[in-house]
Amino acid sequence: MSVSKFTLPDVGEGLTEAEIVEWKVAPGDTVTINQVLVEIETAKSLVELPSPFVGVVGEILVEAGTTVDVGTLIITINSGATASADQPAAAPTADAAASAVADALTLDTSSSISDEAPEPVLVGRGASATMPTRRRRHPGAAVAHETLAPQAPARTRAQPLEPTRRAASAGPVMAKPPIRKLAKDLGVDLLLVEATGPVGDVTREDVLRGATQASVFRNIATPEWPADRDEHIPVKGVRKAIAQAMVKSAFTAPHVSLFVDVDATRTMEFVKRLKASTDFAGIRVSPLLIMAKAMIWAVRRNPTVNSTFTDEEIIVRHYVNLGIAAATPRGLIVPNIKEAQDMSLLELAAALERLTMTARDGKTSPAEMSNGTITITNIGVFGMDTGTPILNAPEAGIVALGTIKQKPWVVDGEVRVRYVTTIGASFDHRVVDGDVASRFLADVASIIEEPALLLE
Repeated sequence: MSVSKFTLPDVGEGLTEAEIVEWKVAPGDTVTINQVLVEIETAKSLVELPSPFVGVVGEILVEAGTTVDVGTLIITINSGATASADQPAAAPTADAAASAVADALTLDTSSSISDEAPEPVLVGRGASATMPTRRRRHPGAAVAHETLAPQAPARTRAQPLEPTRRAASAGPVMAKPPIRKLAKDLGVDLLLVEATGPVGDVTREDVLRGATQASVFRNIATPEWPADRDEHIPVKGVRKAIAQAMVKSAFTAPHVSLFVDVDATRTMEFVKRLKASTDFAGIRVSPLLIMAKAMIWAVRRNPTVNSTFTDEEIIVRHYVNLGIAAATPRGLIVPNIKEAQDMSLLELAAALERLTMTARDGKTSPAEMSNGTITITNIGVFGMDTGTPILNAPEAGIVALGTIKQKPWVVDGEVRVRYVTTIGASFDHRVVDGDVASRFLADVASIIEEPALLLE
């Protein structure tokens, strides 16, 4: 019997340490290739480590909650306990472990949203090719731009778009107790959620699609004061990485910030038309989609904002890896959409949705948070008008989209009610001069005011 030693691998981007969050196996358990052994938290994300060995778990050498360096021995597996005598277990190597982890973290970029996994709608009718695919928004729901998931196939134009509320005679909603609790916590009406489960039941993903980002992260109830007067929270993992990045950004790059008020009425009308389009059925469309497209267009006209400053040179990126700042239960992360400049509006909408769902589930990989070129921070979803965003180093630009709400606005000398938002932006003044920053922000604002410019 041989003993295979599994050391903590570098799961990407040169990370040097990670915290053992939860062991998925115990001594004596039989494990197979790619079975999840442990969940770790790096400075960027939660990662599940798969087993590169077949055998029986011997010793678990690091307790949950402990932070260890890459290369530390964390578990042993008795390979000979289950391996065939004709095929002895291969000698474990760090490369083999890292390869297995890399395989497990590889994104399936070819995946797409199922035809039956759209925004919330009617439930209880099973998977039907003619099932309605649009959801009705809750009354009074905030006009919050949300991020959206993988590329969706075109829908059949025969499918109805605007379903009505589920009739009481249609029977009860099929959902497991944990799903019902999640829906209750997020303020999601299960009667308005389309079920995409195998037997017509509501899944966790269905509920999350029905929740706005604000409802996911708001405090559901006001808790009582804790008995302990002080709470001590270790600075580690994502929080440690955030702190280091913010200090580096604030004290390395001289920030310059600009703000502009924008009449977003035509953007809201455009979003409404997209929602009614069968091409976008099953994909959540919001003003953030138009903002993302506007930024890509403005970057092409003002490429300096899409740069990185080093002591030796300024690197101008002629592609856009568009970062979306996402508030998650683990803290702020900024995954990005690779090669966003080559995406159609539909492809960009699908990529935004996938990014959001992955972030909410805590499954964003280090690779998805690397090599960003410019970032959007979506403070409007929390009801904020504007703010002074801090750069996501080493990027040279970041744009903050405020809430979109009705305000009095002067049009042709008359005061009218219009949808208005405030766009804020910060730039690295070592790279971006004031005139370039102003032109870029003006270009973004022009698209929000008139989305038809995107057709040029």
